[in-house]
Amino acid sequence: MIDFFRRRSAGLKDEVLAGVTVSLALVPEAVAFALIAGLSPLTGLYAAMVVGLVTALFGGRPGMISGATGAMAVVIISLVRDHGVEYLFPAVVLAGLIQMTVGLLRWGKYIRLVPYSVMLGFVNGLAIVIFMAQIPGFKTTEMTEDGPVTAWMSGPTLYAMLGLVLFTMLVIHFLPKLTRAVPSSLVAIVATTLIAALLLPQLGIALPTVGTLAGSISGGLPPFNFPVDPMTWGSLLTWGTLAIIAPYAFILAGVGLIESLMTMSLIDEITDTRGRGNKECMAQGTANILSGMFSGMGGCAMIGQSLINVNSGGRRRISGVVAAVCLMMFVLFLAPWIEKLSMAALIGLMFMVSIGTFEWVSVRTFGKIPKSDLLVMIVVVVITVVLHNLALAVLVGVICSALVFAWRHAANIGADTKPMDGGGKLYQLHGPLFFGSVSRFRDLFDPVNDPDWIVVDFYYTRVYDQSGLEAIHGLAEKYARLGKKLTLRHLSPECRLLLGRAGQFVEVNISDDPHYHVSTDRLA
Repeated sequence: MIDFFRRRSAGLKDEVLAGVTVSLALVPEAVAFALIAGLSPLTGLYAAMVVGLVTALFGGRPGMISGATGAMAVVIISLVRDHGVEYLFPAVVLAGLIQMTVGLLRWGKYIRLVPYSVMLGFVNGLAIVIFMAQIPGFKTTEMTEDGPVTAWMSGPTLYAMLGLVLFTMLVIHFLPKLTRAVPSSLVAIVATTLIAALLLPQLGIALPTVGTLAGSISGGLPPFNFPVDPMTWGSLLTWGTLAIIAPYAFILAGVGLIESLMTMSLIDEITDTRGRGNKECMAQGTANILSGMFSGMGGCAMIGQSLINVNSGGRRRISGVVAAVCLMMFVLFLAPWIEKLSMAALIGLMFMVSIGTFEWVSVRTFGKIPKSDLLVMIVVVVITVVLHNLALAVLVGVICSALVFAWRHAANIGADTKPMDGGGKLYQLHGPLFFGSVSRFRDLFDPVNDPDWIVVDFYYTRVYDQSGLEAIHGLAEKYARLGKKLTLRHLSPECRLLLGRAGQFVEVNISDDPHYHVSTDRLA
């Protein structure tokens, strides 16, 4: 990743200013995602407040920012369209319960199974999505006799918009070379907004603002929305309702956890620290339960805002708390001012996030990495960009990587043979025995021409699945039909247990059997 995300020590001032900067970038994102899902802008802002605050306080990755996201909005669209907004909030609550269950079962550790090629595809695809999401900002809406008409900017308006976007990007890039007293992102937003508000109107040019996108974002505290009113909710608290919302809830939970854990891994890499996946699952679940109860659309970690936070000096929980509190202040007291923020400033900021998010090293090493890894990366990028489904992209990437791994290791099993005292023959196996290598395993042996006593040593191999066990059992039966004795050495305990039904055909020597260890749950 390029040096846009510089490693820097962060004091209290840095944390507070980083939180303010993030909160300004959160407003148009939360509003846009709510509108995409067919919801009120305040529904997105309430989700950003609640989810952002809870995860900042209790999450497993200090410095990571959570809020309403496009990945979850895509799922919500069909739920609201097909069944109505009243089903949204219980679906978000149920998704939170599922996420908490994942945390309690300590399944967050399985994020370690995501290969680096999938991570590259995820990050690059998301960078492209962030970039493309800013393009509609170059449209204008004009009122005509036939109603509002949206068209691309042109002429002086387009030039002014491009100029301010470029100005924002230059400030963000070059200001840290002069001073780090304040986050360059915050300075860029304020300076660009002042230029757009004070100078351009003198030239007869009006650029879009946050208010242009969202209208008024003024409101009160998030209203409690728990299903207690029998007149409005009684019909929803049924098994039929559960059948409707359950599929959406599982998808929301999966999308939220995958995006959050992947973002956590990215922030871990940038900050040279380690987050706690299971704790993050618990926090995300709690946050979504409260978001659903307080009229929010739910949310998860936001990679763009998390990178803005890290770049601005946010490393601890303070910045996330400040961002959530600032959002609340915007809605309660400062809405008229926030609505005047120039979209050019926010687009320029997100362009810099996109550039910094993209792993440019993957372009420089395009012809040097294995073709299989390159293919996996491209598949993940395409699914992320085309379908905007991060969970599906990561899942497909992991499956493709697993299949490539299985194919590569299927031919790695082999055996060294040598005669033994007493006329026997020893097969010393090497490599993994699993479903992909079963065929190769069977070809290693010659039951017809082998002597009457055969010893198969598993000291340098490992039996991974039921297919491997069945292959051993089938081999034992072949030798048994020929009246020959088969002895197995150095099998793992679980293999000895599962081969019990083949006891009439084989003799298992348990002396000096190896012990296998895996990473403990403490790491998660």
